[in-house]
Amino acid sequence: MAIRLLTALIALGLLHVMPQLARWRDDGLFRRWVAQLGDTSGAGRMLLALLLPLGLCLLLSWLLTYLPAGDLLQMLFSLAVLLYCFGPREFESDLEAILHAPDGARREAAAQALADDGNTIAWNAPDLGVAIAYAALRRRFAVLLWFFLLGPVGALLYRLAQTLGRDESLRLDQAARTAARYLANALDWLPAQLLVFTLAVVGHWEAVIGAWRRSQQQSTTNSWYTSGPDFLGAAAQADILTDIEAGDGYAEERSDPLVELVRLRSALLRALLAWLSAVALIVLGGWLA
Repeated sequence: MAIRLLTALIALGLLHVMPQLARWRDDGLFRRWVAQLGDTSGAGRMLLALLLPLGLCLLLSWLLTYLPAGDLLQMLFSLAVLLYCFGPREFESDLEAILHAPDGARREAAAQALADDGNTIAWNAPDLGVAIAYAALRRRFAVLLWFFLLGPVGALLYRLAQTLGRDESLRLDQAARTAARYLANALDWLPAQLLVFTLAVVGHWEAVIGAWRRSQQQSTTNSWYTSGPDFLGAAAQADILTDIEAGDGYAEERSDPLVELVRLRSALLRALLAWLSAVALIVLGGWLA
């Protein structure tokens, strides 16, 4: 776990100082592999699409342990995989593009890059905040959680499942896309729950937890995999609306999407520090035990 924490810190630091690293991501090989499976369909096609890259990842990670300086090579391999999985675009870069856009029309256009599923994002504080929360989940927090739990193969599983389940540009039959979306939703469920709790801690506790509870009461028993983590969007929206209502006469300023973007960005940064601190405490506890 200590090596994984160090790898995550290095990856986050590299992306902060060199955001251009995100431009090197290329999933062309994976897309060609999925296209080669055109004679299969349904869940079998999804499994075949995932098994080859995940198997190669496991095999390469195992082989590196037998080489000189194997631990260092394994860490560098994990770092490369993690940098790839923090995608498909760099989260912070997309937020910067919105903040630095010269006018409202270009800001709204830049905001569309936050949606990985192709849905249109309305230019208002609540909808923008929901899109930011989902982008943070799928490009950062969920990747980190599965990396900490399962190593590079966990991060790669999450990224490829999201690509299969949510990227409409991939030509999949409906049964395969449905199975992939179920897997993507299932992998979202645990990190989304943890992110809601963290946002409640660093934001408006009562509003966030209240929205989470209402969403849980309205959900069906199998919604954890049949639908996306709607509770995260509801919690983020409640947090933003509470902040707007607490504007003390400055509701117009508070409802400015850019103002809420900056505030939510700061909250997500605190949430990230909380996650990393929790992992660091687990590592420290393991050393002291």
